[in-house]
Amino acid sequence: MTHPPVALGRIAQIAMTAHDIDRATAFYRDALGMTHLFSAPPGMAFFDAAGVRLMLSLPEPAHDHPGSIVYFDVPDIEAAHAQLTARGVQFVDAPHQVAVLGSHALWLTFFTDTEGNTLALQSMRPVA
Repeated sequence: MTHPPVALGRIAQIAMTAHDIDRATAFYRDALGMTHLFSAPPGMAFFDAAGVRLMLSLPEPAHDHPGSIVYFDVPDIEAAHAQLTARGVQFVDAPHQVAVLGSHALWLTFFTDTEGNTLALQSMRPVA
């Protein structure tokens, strides 16, 4: 039986480690304003990121390190940066342009969560 080539598409879930699930849940829910879907014992919390599920869990011994960078798409990076800063989010840098891609430019800004995981906001803006 021949199978068609596999082509990965939409991300269903991203897993990130957290040493303090209650603290991490409060950060993602209250500081970042994400929708908390549910928590499950032992030590897991799930959030909705526009249809992609974000899972926070206690680390397994082999995976006890910060995860990959998660980039959140926002329509207005300066407004999002200001609102999250007001909620206590500590940014590593200010929003800045990183690339011009045709008629639009990609802007980024980075921050960390309470567990040391790197996160980012990204926004595409029309080139003036």
